[in-house]
Amino acid sequence: MSVLQPVRRFRPRLPRVPLSIMLVSAIILVIVAVALLAPWIAPADPLRQDLLGRLKPPGTVGRTGVTYLLGTDDLGRDLLSRILYGARVSLSVAVLSVLVSTLVGVTLGMVAGWFRGWTDTVIMRLVDIMLSIPAILLAVLTVAVLGPGFLKLVLVLGLTRWPRYTRVAYAQTLQVANLPYIKASELAGAGAARILFRHVLPNIAGPILIVATAEFGLMILFEAGLSFLGLGIQPPSASWGSIMSVGRQYVERAWWIVAFPGACLFLLVLSVNVLGDWLRDRLDPRSRIR
Repeated sequence: MSVLQPVRRFRPRLPRVPLSIMLVSAIILVIVAVALLAPWIAPADPLRQDLLGRLKPPGTVGRTGVTYLLGTDDLGRDLLSRILYGARVSLSVAVLSVLVSTLVGVTLGMVAGWFRGWTDTVIMRLVDIMLSIPAILLAVLTVAVLGPGFLKLVLVLGLTRWPRYTRVAYAQTLQVANLPYIKASELAGAGAARILFRHVLPNIAGPILIVATAEFGLMILFEAGLSFLGLGIQPPSASWGSIMSVGRQYVERAWWIVAFPGACLFLLVLSVNVLGDWLRDRLDPRSRIR
């Protein structure tokens, strides 16, 4: 018997990652990288206007010698630079809003599942009320009342999407709360907060991560939709939705203003959704039983 056979026998088997998941992961990493590096890789100032160079097609060389790879918008601003800076805004809003909704929803779900009784009734009825109202309609109404702005947009999106996390955390907490080691922690005198955040939360993190991944793509779409309607990020700041909102007026003569940020939005949301489906299959034990 070869000396290497025992080594090969106990060599850990790494999970196979499909090519499609590697591709979408690469797309997400590239978009995140260019968003973070936008101040250093953007070919021009995204706010600098040149009315004599407005609505120039992709590949046009400007008067200053700068090549507009993706063309210019209605005010002569470099579209590529605005898309790069718009990625920073879209990703920032999505990440922060997911964090807000996760924090609120998971906390309420664990509290309802642990304490039960009237706490359970109040929280879950509030969840039912929130879920009965279309999220995008509630976001539009709230932004219309509070006014547009980055922080307001993050809070609005975060506080309209927490019920989904609450339901998942509630159901998972009900299952975990009856496990033997949880009962042992109670008998040892551990408090509710310690048990919830040290023992329950790590065991329900998988389903929460699946929900957060799906919600991340949805938050990007919500931000783009609100900015497209003029209720999100306000000019002159760039976001993909606001860029497309400007471009819809010139779609027949300057198609690139809508096409390029729309393609970036499509690729990012599609990649996040495909990655989320794969994570669900990997983290959900029931999906492995086929």
